[in-house]
Amino acid sequence: MKQMMKSQMKGMSEADQKKALDMVDKNPELFENIARETKELIDGGLDKMSAAMKVAQKYQEELKKLQ
Repeated sequence: MKQMMKSQMKGMSEADQKKALDMVDKNPELFENIARETKELIDGGLDKMSAAMKVAQKYQEELKKLQ
């Protein structure tokens, strides 16, 4: 999962990449749910950005707690 995330974060600074990976380490199940739900929305016809935003909004409070 981390390798996949690193490939998606190529344009981010190393500090931001570390912060994101640390968040995943704290709650990997949350990020598995986010990835699964995002994929389901994309498979249902939604574009990647809209799907990611919709799922991120759903889990906004949980994500804030990890920062």
